[in-house]
Amino acid sequence: MKQQGCANIVWAAILLVVAQTAFAQAPYPTRPIRFVIGFPPGGSNDIVARVLAPKLSENLGQQVVVDNRGGANTAIATELVANAAPDGYTILMNAPGHSTNPALIKLNFDSINDFAFITLLGKAPNLLSVHPSFPPKTVKELIALSKKRPGEVNYGSSGIGTSVHLSAELFQYMTGVKWTHVAYRGGGPGLVALLAGEVSLYFGNLPTMIRQVRAGKLRGVAVSSLKRSPAAPQYPTIAEGGVPGYEVSTWWGIAAPVKTPPAILDRLHKETVRALHSPEVSERLRTLGAETVGNTPEQYAAYIRDEIAKWGKVIKAAGIKAQ
Repeated sequence: MKQQGCANIVWAAILLVVAQTAFAQAPYPTRPIRFVIGFPPGGSNDIVARVLAPKLSENLGQQVVVDNRGGANTAIATELVANAAPDGYTILMNAPGHSTNPALIKLNFDSINDFAFITLLGKAPNLLSVHPSFPPKTVKELIALSKKRPGEVNYGSSGIGTSVHLSAELFQYMTGVKWTHVAYRGGGPGLVALLAGEVSLYFGNLPTMIRQVRAGKLRGVAVSSLKRSPAAPQYPTIAEGGVPGYEVSTWWGIAAPVKTPPAILDRLHKETVRALHSPEVSERLRTLGAETVGNTPEQYAAYIRDEIAKWGKVIKAAGIKAQ
């Protein structure tokens, strides 16, 4: 009886190992994936995520659910993912806030070491847009009016430290104009404020602004990239308009908690890049003014490190403080 009892224990142990091995080797994914976005609905991050999610769901064979967690310039969403189980079922859409927050606020996570960076999805310029009632139609006219009325021109942003905010700060720094900043909780609320005339101008991400400009609800003035956007070639660059060397781009990428298994990261990278290069996603993003990228995890991690270093210097030089 004693030998039989030992045999039973051995068999139980073997069955447990087999079960654990089978579980570990279960194909990923087996349930829906949460795609966390650091802004409320309506802005470019939300737009790009909802363009990508259906194709990524198709590729992975499980639903990819967009989860908007706005606030603190993406820090709330980023912390949520940093603390999530590293199992591939909670992923993050990175945005420029990931690279500006380290210089702005005290974070409860490490912006580099707490994440596995999967790929840079794409980049796009910002479109300097104004309310139709605001007189300037060119960059030079905007500079002239702003210098006549220092501090009287209000500009909106999607939050302190976002590319929308830093676009305006860089413009002021390079031209010597003085505006009044009104920060909103995301690109959607900022756009609504501009449409309502609460602010006069806004450096919105091109995918956010282009539909409203095409509909005649706003007036586009210039793009923030060094080259004109193929999606809106009628708008000159800010550099062309009279601010030589001016350049700002917004971007989007995907990351996961740092201890996510390599096989899962490889699958996410492969299927995300495949989704990006599919005609339905790439064409949709192109019409919105976004350039798709889909680089390697190593290239994306290097890009993040460079962005953190770059904007840390700008924020310090401009004396920008989180409020």
